[in-house]
Amino acid sequence: MNHEPDHCIMKTKELTKQVRDKVVEKYEAGLGYKKISRALNISLSTIKSIIRKWKEYGTTANLPRGGRPPKLKSRTRRK
Repeated sequence: MNHEPDHCIMKTKELTKQVRDKVVEKYEAGLGYKKISRALNISLSTIKSIIRKWKEYGTTANLPRGGRPPKLKSRTRRK
């Protein structure tokens, strides 16, 4: 039997653009990562990656990911 800890297999949804914009807004207002993390109840590593991406690309939008596109459309896959 394979007993992996739950935290290894949990998958979370992406944060909305409004939430990521709020993180940047608080960062620009001078709040530190820890304060932003506690205020918005988002993990510290997530805050850091949002700020890093914002500094590097100047955007909080979801960037395209690498990888091969799915062969089947989601509608076809459900049948």
